[in-house]
Amino acid sequence: MSFAGEVKEELNKLTNLANKEAVKYELLGYWMTNHMAIEKNKIKFSTENEYNINRFSKLLNNLQQTKYEIQIVGKTFSITTSIPELEEIQENITLDLENIKKKIEKQEIFQKALVRGCFLGSGSISNPKQSYHLEVLFSRKIYADFILQLLQEYQISLKSVVKNETEGIYAKDGEEISKFLAFIGANHSVLQFEEIRVYREIRGNVNRKVNCETANLNKTVESALKQIQAIEFLKQKGKLEELSEGLQEIAQLRIAHPEASLIELGNLLKTPIGKSGVNHRLKAIEKMAEELLTKEKKN
Repeated sequence: MSFAGEVKEELNKLTNLANKEAVKYELLGYWMTNHMAIEKNKIKFSTENEYNINRFSKLLNNLQQTKYEIQIVGKTFSITTSIPELEEIQENITLDLENIKKKIEKQEIFQKALVRGCFLGSGSISNPKQSYHLEVLFSRKIYADFILQLLQEYQISLKSVVKNETEGIYAKDGEEISKFLAFIGANHSVLQFEEIRVYREIRGNVNRKVNCETANLNKTVESALKQIQAIEFLKQKGKLEELSEGLQEIAQLRIAHPEASLIELGNLLKTPIGKSGVNHRLKAIEKMAEELLTKEKKN
């Protein structure tokens, strides 16, 4: 089962139907989504998730609205009914958002029920092991804006999106998605999501460290090769013996220990010196080789 399916299964099993007003607002959330349609003075909700249909029917039964029909066509489930209890629906089939806003103001249980219904109605969420993406699509822009504003009151920051000419809201930030899931009551899914998120962050940190160490290692190898080439060039030209005793010593050690770091080379000297001292000597050898090569090219 997908992560989205697990979230909706958890929401379907919530036993929070005692408050009939909250039940009504969860149904209103479904109503706002783009999966609802009007057919012959009845409403029809369609989905490919059986848990959405199960939850929808539970809400109807809780309001003693037992006259509904469930159909299955291919992978699509649909439920058709009329809901006289939803007084907020105007004659033009548009929700009276101002009236709803007044009724749910400072009523957290109603606000959460409304958003939960929206997510169950048309929400989707990607597998957090692969990416962070939560999305809810609505039948009207005013519904998307309404829910967006409601969530902002709880410091849950989602953004507006238009997908195939359909208005919606979405989040790609792991923390915001986690807060959204907690808000709608998917507590077990939040724990699972956070576990995956922590694992991804740790893995990301490890990968960045490995990449950094690999880059440093490559840089060290390139520098060592350049130093060895310079030493070999001076040796071929019989100029190595002309170097000072300190430069000859570091040159011999670099040839003998091509994989050694500057610190390790410094410790191998008769009179140990630090990293900067070793680097200074090797740079002097490289400079001498470059000057000799440039002189030969001119001649």
